[in-house]
Amino acid sequence: MVGAGFSGAVLGRELADAGHQITVIDTRAHVAGNCHTQRCAQTGVMVHVYGPHIFHTDDAGVWDYVQQFATFEPYKNRVKTTAQGQVFSLPINLHTINQFYGKTMNPAEARAFIETQADTSITDPQTFEEQALRFVGPDLYDAFFKGYTQKQWGCSPRDLPASILKRLPVRFNYDDNYFMHKNQGMPRDGYTDLVARILDHPGITVHLETTFTPEIAAQHDHVFWSGPLDGYFDYRLGRLGYRTLDFERTTAQGDAQGCAVMNYGDEDVPHTRITEHKHFSPWEEHEGTVLYVERARACEPDDIPYYPIRMVEEKALLRDYIALAEASEGVTFVGRLGTYRYLDMDVTIREALNAADAFKEAHAIGTRPDVFAVPPL
Repeated sequence: MVGAGFSGAVLGRELADAGHQITVIDTRAHVAGNCHTQRCAQTGVMVHVYGPHIFHTDDAGVWDYVQQFATFEPYKNRVKTTAQGQVFSLPINLHTINQFYGKTMNPAEARAFIETQADTSITDPQTFEEQALRFVGPDLYDAFFKGYTQKQWGCSPRDLPASILKRLPVRFNYDDNYFMHKNQGMPRDGYTDLVARILDHPGITVHLETTFTPEIAAQHDHVFWSGPLDGYFDYRLGRLGYRTLDFERTTAQGDAQGCAVMNYGDEDVPHTRITEHKHFSPWEEHEGTVLYVERARACEPDDIPYYPIRMVEEKALLRDYIALAEASEGVTFVGRLGTYRYLDMDVTIREALNAADAFKEAHAIGTRPDVFAVPPL
């Protein structure tokens, strides 16, 4: 298992339970990948080291699975945004609409009003900008989507696919819970403890600060690769595009911003958001606080990749890497990086469980396991 995040941990645990001997390696000094959490020595706050992760799912099987290894505390993600000199609630909801326009509309009135603002001439939105203009019109688009999106993705919303905006709903009630899933929560002792417990099995050996080599592969019957798809082939065809994040970490006393996540929608504000990590564990009390200022930029070779860009050029290169992968023997590509897709944690776990089942079945009947648990395109 190359990578000790959720993909490698869940796959490793499932196959170890089935009697296989598993080796998990990771170049970092910790397990859990980008979900890694650790206590701040100065404040005692549980910090999401690579940015916040909120567990949310409608997959009852995944919810039951993770609760075998951790106690989850209830948590609702309520995001705020500073835009045009005011603080608003996200996703756009009835409170946001009434506050922005200085009105007191009920749901039906707001729905009818927003339809008058929307560009109804756009019948088949193809770009992010078209989707936003069709949903909410130019005023809300300029305030909440345009500047933030340009900072996050480093390009005009006109150049991004409409599908990105489908993750951001508009609500005509006062529900400000960012997610709509039935099950939402945080592992009480953090994600690193959760992943470590998944990996705690006599059939699993974990080697941290270890780089994958052909020699390591030769010592094993099969490789599950959750690193970058192009990285497996040493980037021989070029690098797939990613956005990465820079974090400016500060500590202070008291409550610095009053919420876990504050977005900044104005284009002239260089950062995309500030996260205050004590609010991700509201069942704890701390006098000190830890804040992360986030800035997005293009991912360079030595950076941690976060978001696959998946623009036209990347998709063409991705097809070429898929062809290389399908011609490879003894390897299965899994996870966000291995399949070059944006994945929430619950989907990552579900796909790892499914990949383990498929591998066990293929192993039992002596056939070749799938190269991709889920096709990247």
